[in-house]
Amino acid sequence: MAKISVSWDDYMDNNLLAIGAVVGVSLISLVGVIPLVVSKRLRACVLYLVSFSVGALLGDVFLHIVPEMAEAGDMEKGAELILVGILISFVIEKLIHWRHCHTLPDDKHEHCHDHHHQIGIMSLFADGLHNFIDGALIAASFLVDVQVGIATTIAVGLHEIPQEIGDFAVLLHSGFTKKKAILFNVLSACAAIVGAIGVLALQSAIPVAESILLPIAAGNFLYIAGVDLIPELHKETKIRSSILQLLSIVAGIGIMYALKFVEVL
Repeated sequence: MAKISVSWDDYMDNNLLAIGAVVGVSLISLVGVIPLVVSKRLRACVLYLVSFSVGALLGDVFLHIVPEMAEAGDMEKGAELILVGILISFVIEKLIHWRHCHTLPDDKHEHCHDHHHQIGIMSLFADGLHNFIDGALIAASFLVDVQVGIATTIAVGLHEIPQEIGDFAVLLHSGFTKKKAILFNVLSACAAIVGAIGVLALQSAIPVAESILLPIAAGNFLYIAGVDLIPELHKETKIRSSILQLLSIVAGIGIMYALKFVEVL
């Protein structure tokens, strides 16, 4: 695996860019307020936003992350870590689903119940863990290459929008007031900053960005796109909507492809 060779100034610039990008993505948690204002309009375009996010996630993996891994030279190890990333995503999603359901000791079947405040707390914990990992992945991508960092930030930011709207709705359902739901959602989002700082601090001692975190990011993005987002798109079967979904996916891929030709710094 090739080592990352940069000057001290470049190193600091990349660190600042990574922190700035993570802070920007964290602020997306405020998007949960949108349904209170434009809920009808949001419902009309959310599937196309999800479609665009699918294209951006897949484009980031196959147009930025995988080529970077190939250039580094150890694709066999990278492929194994992509699988690890998929498995990690599966475990995190199991945790997220667990916050909604539990098994009663006197029943053989699993039942979902409204645990109200407990559901909200578990939602915040799971979302915080997810945000921590997102922050770590964004920081790692900036340490590899600024263009990869920007592409990853866009991909993460796009899939955060529908996720944060859902998390905000869960908090309201759990009995949180609107103000508290916004506050705790923002605090949960700040876990991404902690994850980014941890990776940046670790990088000064061990070059883990290319060798470990980048392929794990690829696995995470593939899981989100293939398991979480694309099945949602298949729930809409109208021809016009399906065509617009496809065009939105292509547009997301197109953005990632265009970034390959943009000279940054």
